[in-house]
Amino acid sequence: MIPRCVCHRYFSTQSYISSVSTKVQGTVGTKDYRQYFQKNGTCISPWHDIPIRTASESNKPLYHAIIEISKMTKAKMEVAMKEENNPIVQDIKKEKLREYHGPIFWNYGMIPQTWEDPEDVHSNLKVSGDNDPVDIVEIGSSSLRSGSIIEFKPLGALAMIDDGELDWKIIGIDTEDSLASQLHCVDDIRRLLPGTISGIREWFRWYKTPDGKPLNAFGYNEKCLQAEDAIKILDETHLMWKALYDGKVSKFKLWIP
Repeated sequence: MIPRCVCHRYFSTQSYISSVSTKVQGTVGTKDYRQYFQKNGTCISPWHDIPIRTASESNKPLYHAIIEISKMTKAKMEVAMKEENNPIVQDIKKEKLREYHGPIFWNYGMIPQTWEDPEDVHSNLKVSGDNDPVDIVEIGSSSLRSGSIIEFKPLGALAMIDDGELDWKIIGIDTEDSLASQLHCVDDIRRLLPGTISGIREWFRWYKTPDGKPLNAFGYNEKCLQAEDAIKILDETHLMWKALYDGKVSKFKLWIP
């Protein structure tokens, strides 16, 4: 068993990309696999301790993301919301390790210090959050390692509704990617990477149907919202996370330091 790690809160905007390391326990592809995050030899939570925003100079805010699933892979890796220190694990369903039925075509992960509150009903969409951090679909050219911490630029957002729950998909680009300087908004994606937005929407619409689940739906008439909307979503869900962290709302059995 891993020794109990003492976590500390880190709210500095200084980039953590180069200062956080990971430590693996168990074997990839088994139920025992765990990827823990460390700073200066101390375990930290990738959800709670890595700041949402970075300190980079920019006209628009930049954010951190933790990559859970590398592009062109199938293993459903995720930050374990109910486990101590929130390591990355492979999801289990019906006692079996979960995999997508086909590879995902983008890097996929979560945005730290965000949370979609299952008791907060969205004023326009009339559905509540899915009790998870906000997801990022990173559309860069590189396959990013599971456990990577990146700085990304938000470009747009899709309001996916999965089984009656709101599950935001923020579309972003790693600031280290060769296209990052040319991508700033939804129109740029359509111009430089045609078909990407519709591809993301349709992949997430259909990906659960091989398991007998219904198609996922999308709010706002399936429109991809703009970068400014994505920033508002991140600000709102950051406040939801803060209320959760500070004990002002129910913990829903989630691990909070």
